[in-house]
Amino acid sequence: MEMMLWNIVLSLFVGIVSWVLREKSTELHRIQILLNRTREEIAKEYVTKAEVHADINRVILRLDKIDEKLDRFVERHNA
Repeated sequence: MEMMLWNIVLSLFVGIVSWVLREKSTELHRIQILLNRTREEIAKEYVTKAEVHADINRVILRLDKIDEKLDRFVERHNA
């Protein structure tokens, strides 16, 4: 009788531990999916270094052209 009670207790313990581990595994999988989605969304919202450099170079070229025009304007009015 005592052996049967011990088997029941151990079976319940193993069952509960198995259930908890399965729940934790499912939750971990869900969190991994959410993390991957977050990484994908972040990649959509931010720019790469190459894009930033290309945009800054375009701005610098425009400023250089404006600077040249201002220099010519000043030379014409001072002469």
